[in-house]
Amino acid sequence: MYPLFYCKKCIVCRRYKTISELFINEQIRDKEVRVIGIDGEQLGVMSIQDARKAAEDAGVDLVKIAPNAKPPVCRIVDYGKFKYEQLRKEKEAKKKQKTVEIKEIRLSPNIDTNDLNTKVNAAKKFLEKGNRVKITLRFRGREMAHMGASVHILTDFAEALADVAVVEKQPKVEGRSMTMFLTEKR
Repeated sequence: MYPLFYCKKCIVCRRYKTISELFINEQIRDKEVRVIGIDGEQLGVMSIQDARKAAEDAGVDLVKIAPNAKPPVCRIVDYGKFKYEQLRKEKEAKKKQKTVEIKEIRLSPNIDTNDLNTKVNAAKKFLEKGNRVKITLRFRGREMAHMGASVHILTDFAEALADVAVVEKQPKVEGRSMTMFLTEKR
């Protein structure tokens, strides 16, 4: 069986503490619980002693799977197998998740048109891969005095990508730079 309390010295207790966020067998302290059998059939609401006895007769564990329900839901199941299935489902869900990265493209206020077109092509590639693009217009020295006149660079950039991208966040001044976010058009 599993320990009722966790001591700091015992390796077994520490191991079960990290594995178990679910309550098992004697850890369940409720008076009445709704019980689900091994095959998934509803056994109904019963006292915790009857539920433990039913799990013991089946030779498996009683696991509390829905602690916030009224009454809490427990399932008669082999705990090791149950935990393995949960971990496998989580791994599958992680595989199917798509992570969106933010790629940054830096520009300067005195950028030439051909350089701007090269940066636009790089941004197009990032967007086609499904990433978000952060366009940063950096100002140095006296360029800070003409920030307002340089907004057209970011708007031209967004217009060049209008067929594949949408402006997520409009140009915004943050310190010595002006930033804008683009995402793929859906």
